Amino acid sequence: MAPHNDAPSPAHSFTTGSGFSLHQAVQSPYTMSHYNDSFETSSVESADVGLRRSLVPGIYVPTVAFFDPLNDNVDVETTASHAVRLAKAGVAGITTQGSNGEAVHLSHKERNLITSTTRKALDAAGFGYMPVIVGCGAQSTRETIELCEEAASAGGDYALVLPPAYYQGLFSKDTVISFFQDVATASPIPILIYNYPGAVSGMDLNSDAIIELSKYPNIVGCKLTCGNTGKLNRIAAATRAATVSDPGSGFMCMGGSVDFTLQTLIGGGSGIIGGMANIAPKACVKLVELFETGQYAEARKLQAVVARGDWAAIQGGIIGTKAALMAHFNYGGYARKPLPRPTKEETRRWCDAFEELVRVESSL
Repeated sequence: MAPHNDAPSPAHSFTTGSGFSLHQAVQSPYTMSHYNDSFETSSVESADVGLRRSLVPGIYVPTVAFFDPLNDNVDVETTASHAVRLAKAGVAGITTQGSNGEAVHLSHKERNLITSTTRKALDAAGFGYMPVIVGCGAQSTRETIELCEEAASAGGDYALVLPPAYYQGLFSKDTVISFFQDVATASPIPILIYNYPGAVSGMDLNSDAIIELSKYPNIVGCKLTCGNTGKLNRIAAATRAATVSDPGSGFMCMGGSVDFTLQTLIGGGSGIIGGMANIAPKACVKLVELFETGQYAEARKLQAVVARGDWAAIQGGIIGTKAALMAHFNYGGYARKPLPRPTKEETRRWCDAFEELVRVESSL
């Protein structure tokens, strides 16, 4: 998780046009049933992928990747138990292979293992209705589509897609738009646009581009880790984004960090996909509930606590997040090399930085 880029989108980015079809993948949290019809087996086994699990407004957690501290292999057991812990806390969904999930440190096989393990664990624990979003960023259109296909086969319901950036100096003005359209056309599962300038050499999609892409079939949402709440508000208004109280068009306009949860909800956004919820999922869910029920003074107080905790997560990145999980919850392990393991002093610092937030989490 990186510091936010708050540069404004260009002027005239707001659009009031009505050229948006309903995004049927998303339903109101108050009218939806968890399934359109019942099923008994995991989607990994039945191949009924991406058809029955709906995105609903709320908190989504980009899960960290867990590795055996001795041999660096994927820790399947912890991957499964962590997913179930988050589900029991009341989150709306889980994201695998995001920035917190060390996707850049994983082979395709390992990505699929983590996604399928997460899906099977949720199903086995009674959370078969919970959607799994899978990070599918790559530098070529071809590999991005391949990742979307593999995500679907592993049990993913949606793909979260970064724009390519390595050769952006050679891009034409239409390259990024065409990239997302090509991926959306070929992907077997719906996609969400991931705007995270820190991960793509500073590329920051403006509201005009995202609003235009929102009209395209099979593009059902966006995640804005740029931290630009003005951009979020323009996109949410122009797309009639789903909110906790109104299904709108069904488009999911998501903030990318829990330190602006209230700002996202007030601005008409659909919720948050935020890494700090790995540590305090109940607190993040509670914040949405306070807003939803009109308890704004209490929501502001909790937002302040969540923002302070998220600042620690932003500063420490995945190293600090895992150190906090180890210190407070006795699991988490370490990031993969070449990322360093924290020293005892660093571990103590991250433990202390999250202490206030963990106290709140433990009280819920």
